[in-house]
Parts: sequence; structure tokens; C-alpha cells
Amino acid sequence: MKIFVLIKQVPDTETRIKVDGSKINEAGVKWIVSPFDEHAIEEALKLREKTSGQVTAITLGPDRCVEALRTAFALGVDRAIHVKDDSFDPLDISYAAGILSALLKKESAELILSGHTAIDSQSSMVPVMIAELLGCANISNAIEVHVEKDKIRCKREIEGGTAFMESGLPVVVTAAKNLNNPRYPSLKGIMSAKKKELETVAVSELSEGVFASRIEVLSLTLPPERPAGRIIEGATPQEKAKELVKLLREEAKVI
Repeated sequence: MKIFVLIKQVPDTETRIKVDGSKINEAGVKWIVSPFDEHAIEEALKLREKTSGQVTAITLGPDRCVEALRTAFALGVDRAIHVKDDSFDPLDISYAAGILSALLKKESAELILSGHTAIDSQSSMVPVMIAELLGCANISNAIEVHVEKDKIRCKREIEGGTAFMESGLPVVVTAAKNLNNPRYPSLKGIMSAKKKELETVAVSELSEGVFASRIEVLSLTLPPERPAGRIIEGATPQEKAKELVKLLREEAKVI
């Protein structure tokens, strides 16, 4: 089985983001693999053990994204493909879906795994759009994945419960947090990952003028700082509650 994992390099959640005009100032930013994609990698590796398949990691972006692929190598994937695009904007989801679907079609991918959302843009649309462009099924928020011959059976989270879905191949499956517990790379894996050969594909080889970028970011601004909290004064809980109701009515005007 040809298993492909889509991984995205994102800023660490603890990194202090600075804005420079219409872009993020990348100086001092620590980059990581989007956490939900780690669950997708783990599931791909587990399925490889059951199917004797091959796991290929793919990422789209500038040269720095190679580090995300090195992480995937350290975890145990068999191949890594870097779709090199120095001008890629992570917010342009239709462009990303178009480029990645072109590569996946070229590679005859059977099972495509990714995290159910990217933590930088909070977008969960790229896998869905890839499934549409490939003309295959999409199963989102999977918490269990089972391979049954030429079919995939998944248990997925839905509002208020769970549901079971089954699909033939090819299929796109997105990983929820409860799908598994991602492994940590071993020292041996980290060292060997530095020597493994990455495959690089120029974005021009896949776009052919069809998937042009459709958005232009004019400016980025950080959200305003939250105002300081306010302490409600009062000798007793009853007095504090009375004062809170008064403030909600007279100042906030919400009651």
C-alpha cells in the first residue's frame, strides 16, 4: 500500500510571533511539525507494519521545511518529498490543495493521511479539497483506522458521539488527537535522518499554470492586548454578586 502523509511546518506555539508588514518576521521563530500531523505520521507507521506498505512524507514550502521532513525521517518514514516553493503563503489553501493533489495523483497514492487541522492557520480544508480534486472519499477526525484488504474502515468523532465510515482506495483520512500517541524519535533515528536523501520537486513541475495563487495578503496585525482583569469588591459573596450584576447592567449593558 502506498501511504502518504501530508505534514506542515508551523511556528511553535510558545514562539513569540512578530509581524513585519504583510508577513511574519521569521527571525527567532522555532519551527515544528504541526502537532496533529504527528498523529498522522504515527498512524501511517502503524499501518505500514500491518500492510507492508511504504510511507512517504510530503511537505510544501520554502527550504526551511526540509527540517520537518528530517523529523519525519527520524520517526521512521521511508521517503520524503519536498515540494519547493519559496513564495508559498500558508493561508492560500486552494493553491496548496491543487499542488499537493497533483503530486499525489502522479504518485498514485492509495491512502493519504494528515492532521485534521493546522495549528498556524487553524485550517482543516486542505485535505478535504485534495479529496475533491482527486475524486476520492474523505474521512475526517478519525480516532480509529483499520485496513481491510482494499478498504479502509474508520471510527470518527462527530458532534455528540462517534460514527463509523468505510471507503475503498484511494482515500484521504485526517487524524484527530485521540487517534494515537505519537512516538518520539530515537537518537539513532535522528542521526540517520541527517544522511537520508530527500526528494525535491519544483512547484513549477506540478502547477503547469493551472494552480496559481489566488490570494494576496495586504497586511497582518497582532490581536490587541487583553485589558487587565477587574476585581469585584465586597465583604461577602452576596455583596460581590450584587456588585457584579450592577456592573453587567450599567457598564457592560448585557443584562
